[in-house]
Amino acid sequence: MITFLRKLFIKDYQNIKDPKVREKHGLLASIFGIVINSILFIFKLIIGFISGSMSIISDAINNLTDFLNSFVSLFGFKFASKPADKEHPFGHERIEYISGLIVCMVILCLASILGVTTILGLINQTSDFEFSIFIIIILIGSIILKIILFLFNYKMAKVIDSLTLKANALDSLNDVISTSLVLIFSIVQYYYPNLWYLDGIISLILVVYIFISGIKMLKETSAPLIGTPIDSKFTVQIINDIKSYNGILGVHDCIAHSYGPNKIFMTIHCEVDGYKNSFENHELIDKIENVISNKYQIFLTIHMDPIDTKSEKLIEIKQELSKIISNISHELSFHDVRIVKGKESSNVIFDLVYPYDKKIISKEELTNIIQKELNKIDPTLKVVIHFDEEYI
Repeated sequence: MITFLRKLFIKDYQNIKDPKVREKHGLLASIFGIVINSILFIFKLIIGFISGSMSIISDAINNLTDFLNSFVSLFGFKFASKPADKEHPFGHERIEYISGLIVCMVILCLASILGVTTILGLINQTSDFEFSIFIIIILIGSIILKIILFLFNYKMAKVIDSLTLKANALDSLNDVISTSLVLIFSIVQYYYPNLWYLDGIISLILVVYIFISGIKMLKETSAPLIGTPIDSKFTVQIINDIKSYNGILGVHDCIAHSYGPNKIFMTIHCEVDGYKNSFENHELIDKIENVISNKYQIFLTIHMDPIDTKSEKLIEIKQELSKIISNISHELSFHDVRIVKGKESSNVIFDLVYPYDKKIISKEELTNIIQKELNKIDPTLKVVIHFDEEYI
């Protein structure tokens, strides 16, 4: 069914790298969610008021938040595809994340209001719950529709790699669980009417669930705005592709930054033989930039690093550095080694990647160890380390 709908409503539906095609996938999923959730909200709200069940009303409010979620997602996908302009030179794709934040705020506000109402009902010991066969029909139908919506959003999220649709899919799956609880306890309360407080307790559980979901979504949607690393598999694939070119001796200092789901800017340093013709090296770098940018739909800039491939002294120091650093920790890596000769000593200058979350050893102590070990092979060497951060 999902593939049929994609073929029916999306021209060139398989070309998901095209921003317009991705936008149409998002719009289709959002409209589907709006239709399903609006139907569920209206019917549950009516049944909830008729039966006097706070738990069903809470479940209806949960569907209202899903409706708003889909509506804001529709807005986000539509405006995120706007081209770059003078005020926004990197485009508008982050609107998708901002729309997610708005949804989170609405969810938290509704959960708070519903929570206060439910608690007051429990304190006043009031319950107007009246069982009806329509409750069973509506709740079972809701579960079936939510399962369909989960499968639809999950498939679409995988197709276009959308955090927004993935969050919607998981939310639909959680709704299946919460509605199933309402169904079970509605039947239990019918057979045990003296458990008047059961409806309020289930309502309160749903309120807590809605609130926790809102906090979780708030965290997930705000993270890309703050800045998160690009998918490591995607980055490694690009790096390996670049290294496969004949003439590339190594790569380092890869920095990738996302301005939206489909807008990634990447810079990387590529090592080339410094003794080869500079025009040939530059031609190679230009070729790689164009091919990789088009293949992975990214904005790639490559810095060319000429390497001294004939200095035996430099080769010896690189080998020694590799031994020293690997003995300290396999979490460390180095690159861009060069020697600057002076009158009485020579500076060994290189970059060393120091992990964020692993306090292997202090930078000062690390420098002293490397200095001491290198002086064993040449007392005139002086270590100068530029510590890099991990951006990927």
